[in-house]
Amino acid sequence: MDFVYLPMLAAAGLVFLSVLAGLFSVRMGFSFLLVFLAAGMLAGEDGPGGYRFDDFRLSFWVGNLSLAVILLDGGLRTEYRRFRTGLRPALLLATVGVLVCAGITALAGVWFVGLDGWTALLLGSIVGSTDAAAVFALLSRSGVTLNERVAATLEIESGMNDPMAVYLTLAFIALLAGGAPTASAWKVMALSFVQQFGWGTLVGVIGGFGAALLLRYVASRNAESGILALLIAAAGLSIFAATGMAGGSGFLAVYLFGLIVANRAAKVVAPTLAAMDGYAWLAQAGMFLLLGLLVTPSTMLDTAGPALAVVLVLIFVARPVAVWLCLLPFHYTARETWFISWVGLRGAVPVVLACFPLLAGTPHAALLFNIAFVVVLASLLTQGSTIAMMARRLGVALPDPADEQQVRAVFRDFALDPAATVGSVCEFYALPTPADATAPLGDWMVTELRRRPVAGDSVQIGPATLVVREVAGGRISSIGLGLQA
Repeated sequence: MDFVYLPMLAAAGLVFLSVLAGLFSVRMGFSFLLVFLAAGMLAGEDGPGGYRFDDFRLSFWVGNLSLAVILLDGGLRTEYRRFRTGLRPALLLATVGVLVCAGITALAGVWFVGLDGWTALLLGSIVGSTDAAAVFALLSRSGVTLNERVAATLEIESGMNDPMAVYLTLAFIALLAGGAPTASAWKVMALSFVQQFGWGTLVGVIGGFGAALLLRYVASRNAESGILALLIAAAGLSIFAATGMAGGSGFLAVYLFGLIVANRAAKVVAPTLAAMDGYAWLAQAGMFLLLGLLVTPSTMLDTAGPALAVVLVLIFVARPVAVWLCLLPFHYTARETWFISWVGLRGAVPVVLACFPLLAGTPHAALLFNIAFVVVLASLLTQGSTIAMMARRLGVALPDPADEQQVRAVFRDFALDPAATVGSVCEFYALPTPADATAPLGDWMVTELRRRPVAGDSVQIGPATLVVREVAGGRISSIGLGLQA
C-alpha cells in the first residue's frame, strides 16, 4: 500500500507545512500564494525535495479546475450592488485593458527578449490579464477595507478578464501554427471571440437562474449547508465544463453563475460560504503547489534579465497605461486609478496559459513559460506584498470603525443632512455659494462627483471638504464636513 500512503503523506505534509508557513508569512507582508509557490519549488527538481515533475497536461487540468472553483467562490461573494458599481469600468478593463496591456508588453518582448512580433503578442496575451485567485485572496487578507468603487472594479475585472486572455492566447497560437494570417483566419478569430463571450454569458446566466430556483427548492427540504455547498460547487463546475465544450468561456460562465446564484438565493447561499471558502483555498493551494513543482529555476537563469525587463514594463508602463485609458471616462480620482494600476496582480493564470503553447508545440514555448513564471513571482513579491501599504498611502482604504481618530480623519468632524440645501450650508459655514444653491446637498455632491457615489468620496468647496459617510439605495444618506484650520 506504499503507492497510496507515500504520495498521500508527501502531498498532505506539503500542504500542511505550506499553510503553517503561510500563517507566519502574512505577518511579514507575504501572501499565502507565494508560500505555496515556493513550497512547490523547494519540493521540485532544483529544491531539497528533488522531485522531477513535468506533466504539463495534468498541471493544465488542475489549473483550470482550480480557477473554476476560485471564480465560482468570487462570484458567490459579489453583491449586485457592487456589481453595478464596478461593472462598466471593469468590463472595459477586462477587454480593452487586456488588449492594451498585451500590446505594450509585446513591445517589451521584441525589444528585450528578441521575439518576433507574433510570438511577442502571444507573450503579451499570456501575461496580459490580472488573476482572480491572487486578487480575491490578497484583497481579502490585506487587512484594509477598500472603498466600494475600487474593490468592485478590481474584483469584477479579475473575474471577467480571463476569457479575453484565453481567447488571445489561443488566437495567436493558431496564427503561429498557420503561418501568415489570411482574411479567413481573421474571420475565424472574430467568430471565436463572439462565441467565447456569447456562450459564456448565455450559459452562465441561464444556469445561474436555474440553479437559484433549484437551491431554494432543495433548501426547503432542510438540506444541510455542507451538502448545499457541494451541490453549488458541482453545479458550477458542470457549467464551466459544459460552456467549454460548447466553445464558450467557462471562466466567464462560472463567475456569472456564482454571481446570479448568490443574489437570487442569498439566504440559501450565505450558510455555504464558509465551506466554499475552504474549497477555494484548497484549489489555490493545490494549483500553486503544482505550478511550483512544474518550474525548474535553473533553466531560467539565462533569461532572467530579459524576463525582469518584461516585468518592469508590464508593472510600470503597460498596466498603468491600460488602466488610465480605460478609467478616463468614469471620473475615477487619480489616487484610485493609481491604486487599481498597482493591483494588477498576476498569479496562476499566466502560468496556466503558458501551458497552452507547450501542449501545442509552439516555437519558444519553454521560453514563454519561464517568462510567465518570472512575471508571477515578481508580481506576488512586489504588488502582492504592498497592497495594504499602497491603499493607505493613496487614501483608498476606509477607516476601521473602532478607530475613532481614523474615522474622524476620513469622514471629518461634522455630520450634515444630505437633504439640506447647498445654499443654507454654505451660508452657515461662510463658504462660497455654488450656482445651484437650492439643490439638496446630496444631489449637488453627486453632480460634482460625476459618478456613482461611494463611502469615502469627497468634494472640495472653498476651505471645506465634504465627504460621503454613508450610501443607501444608491443615494447619499450621510455627509461629513471638515474645515481647514
